[in-house]
This record gives sequence, structure tokens and C-alpha cells, in this order.
Amino acid sequence: MNNSKTKKLLLEYAMTAAGVTIMTLAIYFFFIPNSLVVGGVSGLATIFYHQFSFPVWATTALINTPLLLIALKVVGFRYITKTIFAAALMSVLLFLLEGFVPADILEPDLFLASIFGGVVCGVGVAITLRADATTGGSTLAADLISRIFKRLSTPRVLLVLDWGVILAGLWVFGAMQTMYALISLFVAIVAIEYFMKWPRFTKGVFIISKESEGIGQALLEKMDRGVTALHGRGFYTKEDKSVLLCVVYNRQIARLKEVVSEIDKDAFVIVTDAREVMGEGFSKIIRD
Repeated sequence: MNNSKTKKLLLEYAMTAAGVTIMTLAIYFFFIPNSLVVGGVSGLATIFYHQFSFPVWATTALINTPLLLIALKVVGFRYITKTIFAAALMSVLLFLLEGFVPADILEPDLFLASIFGGVVCGVGVAITLRADATTGGSTLAADLISRIFKRLSTPRVLLVLDWGVILAGLWVFGAMQTMYALISLFVAIVAIEYFMKWPRFTKGVFIISKESEGIGQALLEKMDRGVTALHGRGFYTKEDKSVLLCVVYNRQIARLKEVVSEIDKDAFVIVTDAREVMGEGFSKIIRD
């Protein structure tokens, strides 16, 4: 393994460790003390902790261990090494926290716990996913089920599993706790979406102008961004024209508008979110 691949692998493991640590803090300090069941293994751990005084770390270990053993047989060690590392680290961190730090160290406030717990957990999940890892649990279970039952997609199975845990939380803790748990889940999803794209939010820009040649050249020279001219035809005017396509980072939008307006203040500009951009100047299409 060359130096670049070694550095990349070490970075991914460091990111995984950071993400898992942040997730663990959210689970231990926000979800567990406030009985917030947001699905997955952490949700089951919350239920078992409050109902049977069963250690949270033991629940995560007992659920993840058989799943990881099955995954080893189904997909092989190479493809789940980071998942094994993440799942083991979470159980170890929970064990250490339960041994030395009281879970209810923060003042109990369901609303604040649901908001901040969701944000902190979302950040941790996003960092872990960006390192191409998961912590096992319901995500791993859903993937294994979809591999065994080909007609079932992983997202659908994951949805069923997580909602099953949430409904179990509703039965155990009641409607109030469940509603706050759903708020936390929503906040976590928004945080994941945000931090999965950060810091490289991208926009796709379509520009229609009689001065397309000049605008395209200006974007190349002043912003160092690639521009593609697409063939277009005005349906009303029946005139052929060039439609410029340019992808820029979110922070570059203001500058792009300035460049366009300097050449043609009447240009027709469409700015749209680009969910994922791969290729030259952005992320690679295929990971090494």
C-alpha cells in the first residue's frame, strides 16, 4: 500500500472515530436520560436501559455482534472493517461513560435535548458516513436483509426497522416522549444532509443570453470554472441559441451573478441545487 492510500485510510479511520465519539455523546447525554427513542440500536438500548436497567453498551454489543458475524460471512471482512471498528468503539465509549460520567449531568429539558441531541447526533453520523463507515445496528441489519431478500430495498427495510423501534418507544414511554423523539430524528436528518454536503455546497447554473460567448469566456477567465455550451432553441422565437451550464460552489454564486451582469444585464439565469457533483474540479467519480 503506497503512502497516499495509507494516509487516506488513516484519515478515514480518524474521521470514523470522531464521528462515532460525537454520536455516542448525543446518545448518552441527550437520548438516554430523556428517554428519546429515535430508532436503531440506540433506541432499543434506551428502552432496555429504562425498563430493565440493562447497560447501554451491552445492548449495542449484543445486537451488533451477531450482525457483524453474519456480515463477515455475507460480504467479507474487507468491506466491513470500518463498521467493525465503529461498532466496537461505540460500545467501548458507552462503557467508559457509564463507568465514570452520570448520564443526567445536564439539566433535563425535553425540547432542548431533542434539538441539541438531533444536531450532535446528525453531525456524528455525517462524519462517519463521509468516512464510508457505519456503526452497524439497523443500517447493517437492513443491508443484510435486502441482500437475502432481493426484492426488498435497503432504505425500505431500514425505515421499517427504525419505525418499529420508535413504535416500541411509544408503547413504553408514551406519546409525549415519542413526539420529542421525532423532533430529534427530524433535526438529525437535516443535520446529516447539511454536513454531508459541507463545506462544498454546489449550485448548477443555466445561463441563456445573446452574449453567451462573452459570458462563457468571462467565467473561464475570471472564475476558473468550466462552462459547457448546450444547444437550445427558443420555442416562441424559433431562434437557435447557446445555453451555458456552469457548476460552482455556493460561495461563488454572488461573483457569478456579477460576471454575468457585467456582460448582459438581461441574461436569463437559472440557479439550482446540485446535490452531488463528480468530475474535474470536484470529487472523484470512483474512489480509490
